[in-house]
Amino acid sequence: MDNKKLFGTSGIRDKIGNVINGELALNVGRAIATYLGGEGNIVVGYDTRTSNKLLEHAITAGLIERGCNVIKLGMVPTPLSGYATYRLKADSGIMLTASHNPSQYNGIKIWNKSGMAYTQAQEREIEDIYFSKRFQELKWDNIGKIYENKIIQEDYINKLLSMVNIKPGLKVVIDPASGAASYLSPLIFKQAGCEVVTLNSQLDGFFPGRNPEPNEANLQDLKKAVIATKSDIGIAHDGDGDRMITVDNEGRVSGFDELLSIISKKYAKDGNTIITTVDAGMCVDDVVSSVGGKTVHTKVGDVSVAEAIMVENASFGGEPSGTWIHPEFCLCPDGILSGLKIAEIVSHEGNLSDLLDAVPNYLNIHEKIQVHREEKIAVMKNVEKDIENVFDDVKNINTIDGVRLEFDDDAWILIRPSGTEDYIRITLEGKTIERADEIKKTSINLIKTYLNNEE
Repeated sequence: MDNKKLFGTSGIRDKIGNVINGELALNVGRAIATYLGGEGNIVVGYDTRTSNKLLEHAITAGLIERGCNVIKLGMVPTPLSGYATYRLKADSGIMLTASHNPSQYNGIKIWNKSGMAYTQAQEREIEDIYFSKRFQELKWDNIGKIYENKIIQEDYINKLLSMVNIKPGLKVVIDPASGAASYLSPLIFKQAGCEVVTLNSQLDGFFPGRNPEPNEANLQDLKKAVIATKSDIGIAHDGDGDRMITVDNEGRVSGFDELLSIISKKYAKDGNTIITTVDAGMCVDDVVSSVGGKTVHTKVGDVSVAEAIMVENASFGGEPSGTWIHPEFCLCPDGILSGLKIAEIVSHEGNLSDLLDAVPNYLNIHEKIQVHREEKIAVMKNVEKDIENVFDDVKNINTIDGVRLEFDDDAWILIRPSGTEDYIRITLEGKTIERADEIKKTSINLIKTYLNNEE
C-alpha cells in the first residue's frame, strides 16, 4: 500500500501488521465520519478473522469520536452487512473483511445507503481526508452513540427465503471455509427445504479446513464429500460469504464462466440486460444472446458491476469469480442468495452436471505473475504500449480495465493488475489448446521482459 492510496479493487485490504492495524482503522473511521459531515448512523460488521475485534473497536472509536452513531452487527457475512445498511436506512455501512485472502489479511469495505460499495470517486474523497488528516472537529458534546442490532438477521433470512422456490429433496453439501457464512448459509438452505451436509462450518479465523478462496485446489474435500454423500450439489463460500462456487453431482468444481452462464440465462430472458466484467468468457455472451438478452462488460470489481446495473437497468450482474449481484434484493454481492438461486435451478431443471455440459465450452486459462506492488503501474504501462506489436491479428483493444486484446479468430486475452494482491493477472480464451498456449506464452514472455529490466 503506497502513501497515496488506500483502496484496491474491493475496499482496503492487506496483511495485519504494518499496513492494516488499529491506527489505520481509527483514522479510516474518522475519515468516514468526516465525509458524512460528523453525523449519521453507520452499520459495522465483521467476519471470523482473528483481528476483527481489534479493527471493530478502532474504527468504531474513530466514528463516534467525530459524531457518528454506530450500529454493531457483530460477526456476519458481508451480504448481511450490505443489506442491513440498506434496510436500516443507515447513512453508510462498514464490513471488516479480507474476503478470500488468507487468515493473516484483513480489510475494510464501505457501503452506500443502497448497500452498494463506495464508488472510486467516493474512495478518493476518503483517501484525501485520510492522508491530509482533515478530520471533523472533535466536540465533547457531539460524541456518537453505539447500538447493537441482531434482529436484522431474521429479516435477512426471511427475505432470502421469499426469493426462491426450491423443490423439496435437494441434497446439498455446504463448505463455508469456517468463514462468516458458516452459521447462516446451512441454516437458510435447511429452511429452504434442502437436506444439508456441512463441511468446514465451525467459525474459525485461522481457516483450519481450507484456505478461504473457493477454487479447485482448495475444494478437494468438498468434491469428495459430494460424491460420498451422493449429494446433488456442493456450495463453497469465501471467507466473508459474498461469493459462491459449486461442485456438481459428479464431483467436479464448476467452471466460473459456465456457472455464470447458467444464472445469466435465467435473468436474461425477455430481452433483459446482464452485466459482467471484461474477464468473463465468450460462453456468457453466447448463452445470454441465445435467449434474446444483452451483455454489457465493465471493469472488474463488484462496485463497477453495481454501477453498470443501475445505468443499464440490468436484471443481474456477476463476475466469473462467483461474486454476483441480484438487484431485486440489494446491490451488495450475496453468495448465499447466489447459491440458493443455483439450487433452485437444479431442483427444477435437472442435474447440475448436465446444465454445465450444455454451456458452450472454450479453453479458458488463468495465470498470475508475481509483481511487486510498486512495479505494477510501470509494468502495465509497458504492456499497454507494446503488446499489440507482439501479435499480428489483433482486431480490437479494450483498456477499460487493464488491457484486453481480441483476435481475428475470436480468441482474447486480458492482462490486468490485481487490485488486492501483488500479481498481474492473465485471463485468456482460445478455441484450441495450441492457440491458447501460443497467446499465453507470448504474453508472459513480454511481461517477464519488463520485470527483468526493472531496477
